[in-house]
Amino acid sequence: MFEDRSYKRTFYSAPQSVESLIAAFLEPGIIVLTFLVVNGEFNEPVMRPTLTLCLLVFALTFPGRNRFNDHPASALVDVLSSWLVLLGILLLCGYATNSLHYFEDKVLIWWAVLTPVIQIVAIALGRRIQQWRASDPGARRTAVVIGAGPLGHKVARALRDTQGVICLGYFDDRGRERLHPDAGTELLGTLAQLSDFVRDKGVREVYITLPLGSQPRIVELLEQVQGTTASLFYVPDVFGISIIQGRLQDISGVPVVGICETPFTGTNQLVKRLSDIVLAATILILISPLLLLLAIGVKRSSPGPIIFKQRRNGLDGDEIIVYKFRSMRTQDNGSVVKQATKDDPRITPFGAFIRRTSLDELPQFVNVLQGRMSIVGPRPHAVAHNEEYRKLIKAYMVRHKVKPGITGWAQVNGLRGETDTIDKMKARVEYDLEYLRNWSLALDLQIILRTVRLVVFDRHAY
Repeated sequence: MFEDRSYKRTFYSAPQSVESLIAAFLEPGIIVLTFLVVNGEFNEPVMRPTLTLCLLVFALTFPGRNRFNDHPASALVDVLSSWLVLLGILLLCGYATNSLHYFEDKVLIWWAVLTPVIQIVAIALGRRIQQWRASDPGARRTAVVIGAGPLGHKVARALRDTQGVICLGYFDDRGRERLHPDAGTELLGTLAQLSDFVRDKGVREVYITLPLGSQPRIVELLEQVQGTTASLFYVPDVFGISIIQGRLQDISGVPVVGICETPFTGTNQLVKRLSDIVLAATILILISPLLLLLAIGVKRSSPGPIIFKQRRNGLDGDEIIVYKFRSMRTQDNGSVVKQATKDDPRITPFGAFIRRTSLDELPQFVNVLQGRMSIVGPRPHAVAHNEEYRKLIKAYMVRHKVKPGITGWAQVNGLRGETDTIDKMKARVEYDLEYLRNWSLALDLQIILRTVRLVVFDRHAY
C-alpha cells in the first residue's frame, strides 16, 4: 500500500540532493536565526543559556522535513503542529530545569509568533522556485527507461511524478507479451537504437530496469551509453520485499546497496536517544503525583501487583520486559496471550478507565530511560503474538529494526487497541514500516501531538 512511494524516495532522491540538503537545514536554521534576530532586536546579550537553547533546538529539529512538495494546507498544519509540540517540550524543559528566567518574555513571545510565519513563507517560496524550475524546458532533465516490463513501468511513473523530469519512453527488445500493457505503447526503439537516441536527443538520464538474468545485455548497454554524457542508474527489482531506509554504502571501496536498515544510525541515533531521555525524564518528573494516584487506584481495584511486567520483543527481536499499570485481574504472560476485547471480564473497572485513557502505559517512560523503548515507535506486541504473526504477515519482524514505542504511527492512524483480524494486524505493520521509511524528529513530534489528542477524545480503546 505504501511500496511505490517508498521506492520512489529510495531510488530517485539522488538528483534532488541539493533540495534535500536545503530542506534538512531550513527548519532548524529558521528557528535558530529567528531567535537570534529577535534577541538582538531587543538588545539582549548572547549568553550561555542563549547558545544552549539554540543548540537544543537545532538538535531537536535537524534534519528538517522536506515540505516543498506537500499540499499547502498539509504543510501549514504540519508546521504549526510541529512548532507547538516543540514549544511545549522547551517549556517543560525550562520549567523542569528552572531556566525560563534566563530569557525575556517579550523575546520568547515574538519568537513563538514569527517562527512559523517565516517557515510558511520560506516553504511557499521554495515551492514557487520549484514550479518555476519545472516550467523551464532548459532546466528539465529528460530520461528514458530501459525495460518496458512491470518494473520499468513503475520507474517511469515515479519519474513522471518527480518535478523537473520528463520521461520520454522505453527501450526494449522483448516481445509485447512480456511488456507492461501501458509501457508497450510508449516504446522508442530497441536496445541497439538506444545510444543514437540518447546522443541525438540529449537525454540526461538512463534508468536500466532489466532483470539480473540479463547481465550480458546490461554490460553491453553500459558500454554503449557510456559513449554519451547521460547519467546511468540501475534499478534492482526489489519489489518483492519491503525497502527500509534503502541507500548506497561503501565498504572499503565495495559499493553495497542497503535495502533493509534501521533509520537510527549515526546522527539520527544520537538525536533520537537524546530526545527520548530529555522528554522521558521531564515527563516523569511532571507526572509523578499522577503516577502515585494511579498506583493507589490499581492497588485498591483488585488483589495483585501494581505493575504488570510483560515479555515483549524489542530492538532486533531481543526479549525485553515492559512495564504497565495492571488493568486486569489475571496476568497472561505465557506461550498463549489472549488480547483484551470489548467488555473483557478480566479487566477491572479502574483498569478499563486507565486503558481507555492510555494511563496504564505511563510506566513505560521508565523503559525509555532504561533504553529498552522509545517514546515513538512500533508498539511492542507480546512475544506469543510475535511468534504467531511472524509466520502470517510478510515483513512482520522488520518492525523490530527500531526500539518499540509508547505510541506509534499506526496508533494515531486508527489502529489502537485490539487487532482481532489478520487484516488489522497487516495494516498496523504497514504503518509501522511506513514510519521506519520516513522517520524524522518532526514526524515524532507530530505523532506525540496526535497521541495527546487521541488520549483526550478517543473512546474506542479498551
